[in-house]
Amino acid sequence: MNSILQLKGQFQSNKNPNGFGPSNIPVGQSVDATHLQALKGQLYNILKYWEKNNVIKGALVSVYYNHVVAKSNRIKGLLCIGSADPNDAIRGSRFYGEDGIQHVFTYYVKLDVLRESIRRLDICIEIINEKYCGRITYNDLHQLNENEVHYAHPILAKSNFIKVVVDGYYVNKFSIDQDVEITTEDTIVTIYKTDVKTTELLQSIGIDVIGARIIDETTILLTPDQVSILSEHMPYLISMSVRDLSEIVPEDLELSDPRTVSIPSPKQEPTVGVIDTLFYENVYFKEWVQYTRMVDKDIPTTIEDCVHGTKVTSIIVDGPTINPDLDDGCGRFRVRHFGVSTKGRFSSFTILKDIRDIVSKNRDIKVWNLSLGSVMEINRNFISPEAAELDKIQSEYDVVFVVAGTNKPKGRKEEMRLGAPADSLNSLVVNSVTRSNEPASYHRVGPVLSFFNKPDISYYGGDSNQLMKACSPYGESYVSGTSFAAPWISRKMAFLIHVLGFSREVAKALIVDSAAGWDRKDDVSHSIGYGVVPIRIKDIVQTPDDEIRFFMTGASEEFETYTYNLPVPVYNGKQPFFARATLCYFPKCLRNQGVDYTSTEMDIHFGRVKEEKGRAFIKSINDNKQGDMGHLFLPEENARKLYRKWDNIKHINDTIKKSSRPRMAYGTGTWGLSVKTKERLRGKNGKGLPFGVVITLKEMNGQNRIDDFIKLCMMRGWVVNQIDIDNRVDVFEQAEENISFE
Repeated sequence: MNSILQLKGQFQSNKNPNGFGPSNIPVGQSVDATHLQALKGQLYNILKYWEKNNVIKGALVSVYYNHVVAKSNRIKGLLCIGSADPNDAIRGSRFYGEDGIQHVFTYYVKLDVLRESIRRLDICIEIINEKYCGRITYNDLHQLNENEVHYAHPILAKSNFIKVVVDGYYVNKFSIDQDVEITTEDTIVTIYKTDVKTTELLQSIGIDVIGARIIDETTILLTPDQVSILSEHMPYLISMSVRDLSEIVPEDLELSDPRTVSIPSPKQEPTVGVIDTLFYENVYFKEWVQYTRMVDKDIPTTIEDCVHGTKVTSIIVDGPTINPDLDDGCGRFRVRHFGVSTKGRFSSFTILKDIRDIVSKNRDIKVWNLSLGSVMEINRNFISPEAAELDKIQSEYDVVFVVAGTNKPKGRKEEMRLGAPADSLNSLVVNSVTRSNEPASYHRVGPVLSFFNKPDISYYGGDSNQLMKACSPYGESYVSGTSFAAPWISRKMAFLIHVLGFSREVAKALIVDSAAGWDRKDDVSHSIGYGVVPIRIKDIVQTPDDEIRFFMTGASEEFETYTYNLPVPVYNGKQPFFARATLCYFPKCLRNQGVDYTSTEMDIHFGRVKEEKGRAFIKSINDNKQGDMGHLFLPEENARKLYRKWDNIKHINDTIKKSSRPRMAYGTGTWGLSVKTKERLRGKNGKGLPFGVVITLKEMNGQNRIDDFIKLCMMRGWVVNQIDIDNRVDVFEQAEENISFE
């Protein structure tokens, strides 16, 4: 077996060399004056509405596009004045249409901006009717951009005329959306951000919200009566709403006779955080658990309220002892257990407030296990409040949440979408499989926001006649559920981070990469994610003799962060290697942006370095040319489908075929890695954002080439560290020893 390698060296960075060029519509397309006339009429009606309803001191306008639009194709000439960026006015986005393939953006603008947009449309309609016979084409706009025809208007500049026409091509209609949903329970409601404080808006219609029921400046917990008042008087304000009370789906349970199990006292083992139901403090491993009850002590509880949390924690502490066939080689872990819920139903709002407080006060914990989940399915157009809070915490703190993928209720046969908080994008979401690696009978499916791959990975959680063992307050229990698959992944993540010293980005990339392997199959069903994680930790950080696995870390400082200095061995002018790479990062996420949730995109290019016409570039193994010099920008739908644009996990790989031939070596045989960073909004949320990349090379003829690779890397200035798992364990144990000075 070969050990994984860490490559340390210097990344280079570049600003974006490509410009977007002049605005225009697609080749062969046109814009009719009648369409612009319809848009003008819609904006006029919207203006009149907001002139009568001026409580928000502006206007909320929903823009319906004709497809999934890239940032470069959002409106630029309408809903803005002067040098203002219309993107700064976006308050939310969603998909619409039967196939969910078209964008809707909601903007908040001043009334003067609406009036200016109407005026611009009026002028454009007049020009198109008079000079272009009611229809303007791509060629007409091209001639204007190239100054081949004269443009003169005393009020509207040529650039704004072109922008408005291009906006008219991509926009289907303007509207005011009103999301009204009848509810009989407390509801977490998010309203669009305006120039008026949320509390003031609510007070104006008789809703007084105390501070304890406010999550942030636009998200509050309302009673059914308050939701009814808001829906009646200001339905246009509601951006998102979700029922507060969630339910834990009970797992199958059989009890065996209680038995006495011994466990040594803890020393300095790593600590994993658990946020779950209450913990029973009279179990055999109680010395390994530091327990804090977060549920109000005035609320009566029974031993039944401790069952779920105790079983989850038992797997993290001592899972391999209870289930020897799943011994992962990670040893035992201490647990800091926070009981935030009783059995059955729990308040999402209360847990939201608890989680941030817990994480902020326990900064030494890097891995948090969350096996609570909702029965309700996630919404296709927005992230749940619970998941959004997890994503926010992970972008602010150096932590990672491992989240159970939630279970279908017993007896439910049809497919069911994941439940909150399994829609958290930064979290590592775990589904459950049988021992034959098939989706468990209770599994639920993604994607999230109609696009993002969830769950991330799968593991063994027990099923039907293959139940897993755990420790409950009653003794040994037989269980099944994603709740018991997630703790095994928490163990692996804690081992990689605390014992081996990897960053959370590298640890997550290693878990995903090990699950995907060379033949990922779950591209369509969204049932098992990238695949099933190996049982043994050594199978994650070691490879067969014919493979070379290494990882690199960096941070985005400019548009491109890259190296062209990876020396893949050359034999007879060829490079006989299959290749794969996995990139992970933790972007800032913005719930009020709806389906455009992640603020930063990192795009990976990995492959041979080729020179052409005096210019070096990477010939990526997945033929990715996004952002390369001289290449056109892909339509947004294709970029998302082919290259997972905006997803925070990127996995690219060669397909292993017997007929494959070694690659031709270009020049000196070096390969390159490039990470290109793009921003959705003007704020530099990706500046300094860390990333981790795991790369695997597989020798086509079964040869062990790792020594050659190490030597070549050292010759090119790389510092190469071989990660010997046994040595790292010894170093960790010695470093954590308590020393008494006399």
